[in-house]
Amino acid sequence: MGKGVLEVHLVDAKGLSGNDFLGKLDPYVVVQYRSQEHKSSVARDQGRNPRWNEVLRFQINSSAANVQHKLILRILDHDNFSSDDFLGEATIDVTDIISLGAENGKYEMQPAKHSVVLADKTYHGEIKVGITFNAQDVCPRLLRAVKSV
Repeated sequence: MGKGVLEVHLVDAKGLSGNDFLGKLDPYVVVQYRSQEHKSSVARDQGRNPRWNEVLRFQINSSAANVQHKLILRILDHDNFSSDDFLGEATIDVTDIISLGAENGKYEMQPAKHSVVLADKTYHGEIKVGITFNAQDVCPRLLRAVKSV
């Protein structure tokens, strides 16, 4: 399938549902790809329409052709005095992005909106995310050896 780096550009979110007892929402995103997990910064006091504008990177090393590759983005509200509140999640299938990037060396999906839903699939806002896959050379030593011949 592909070997390289998957870059997830968290842009912003709009219309997040949730209520914080003491003030505005302080949302952050936990992005999971298989066993890898990365957390965004907390968008302090940004309420229902936070902006992150940050990139999280995942190492991809998959040789399986018939495997689905998914990103799970869980949005939570940071709380100081209690456990963080779950605001919803979005799932993005990145199988085609990895395939096209592996074939072409790089593939980029411009930032697009994805629905944020709860477990019962009710709509709770949207998150805008861009995704890029940069393929890595399988064997740089081999490439150098071929060039020197």
